[in-house]
Amino acid sequence: MQASMAISEGVKDTAQSVVEVMSKAGVIGLPRNYELYYEAYAGSNEALRVALSKLGPRPTQLDLDQLSRDFFALNNREGIVESAHDQITEKIEEVMRLLMRERNSLEKYGTILDRTSAGLSGHRALNVDILRKIVGIMAVATDSTIEQGRQIASSIADRSAELEDVKTKLVEYKKLADTDPLTQLDNRRAFDRAMAAIYQDEKGRLFNALIVADVDRFKEVNDRYGHPTGDHVLQQLSHILRTCAADNMPVARTGGEEFGIIVEGLSEEATLRVGEDIRRAIEKASFRDNSGLALDETITVSVGVCMASEATSADDLYAKADQALYASKNGGRNRVTKFPVADKPPARKSWLIYRTD
Repeated sequence: MQASMAISEGVKDTAQSVVEVMSKAGVIGLPRNYELYYEAYAGSNEALRVALSKLGPRPTQLDLDQLSRDFFALNNREGIVESAHDQITEKIEEVMRLLMRERNSLEKYGTILDRTSAGLSGHRALNVDILRKIVGIMAVATDSTIEQGRQIASSIADRSAELEDVKTKLVEYKKLADTDPLTQLDNRRAFDRAMAAIYQDEKGRLFNALIVADVDRFKEVNDRYGHPTGDHVLQQLSHILRTCAADNMPVARTGGEEFGIIVEGLSEEATLRVGEDIRRAIEKASFRDNSGLALDETITVSVGVCMASEATSADDLYAKADQALYASKNGGRNRVTKFPVADKPPARKSWLIYRTD
């Protein structure tokens, strides 16, 4: 692996380290680039790490985009949405063409009726043969129009079903684009949006809070049992988080072994209780490796809590919750700390890691 792409194991600020590595490599700070580097170095995707390393110390944006497509195909939201938009447009245009055919068919039938009516009213010498001929013409025209209507109705039903299928797939793809593939929790992209929404009005600032949790000594788990077991631990832990959180609480995997829970409508005491419930549930859980064998050691998390009213922005809220988290780490781990804390270490990282500039 290139020396310029290595991240020191002793550096706590993984997010900042990833940004520094990208900067040294001359990589633009786009969201998709950050996602690649973060997953390669802070996650457990060894194949991605190797593939990224093979690009060399100064990878091109073209190479990075191809790598992103290879490893995060389901998360290429823009391409998926554009494709679905094209398909939806095509189906709607097909329906419009069918409706135009139906309109033309009915207009033609109406013309036949008008001519026949005019012919009958103006014909002085009607006889059986003429009437039979008129009836025959009308019968053929009517049958043809009815059959045309049936075919068009069937075709419209088919196009409508196809349109619904495209719309359903689009909803599924959008969900996948906001879902962490390992844990099935929200990913960082979805978390960023939910965080930004807190400060869109005063109500959000007054009635929201953030809980952040980080697995204690997770590197030791990976080193001892291997990354597949580490992944399995994260999946089990994610299930506990989702169980402890209410349905209206977004739960996200914000980094390798870091998680965020956005709390709405709870008091400070109740929010701390959620954090403590999470900490206790994880401490008491029996974690297993991917073959089903119980791990020897207890898995614990350190938790930080900050009320949205204590911060001025989403960035500030994340920094202060993270500050409380590291007070828990420094205080011995496996505990819950609320901001403000007595000892205030430097802010560990910025909340807004997906930047557009």
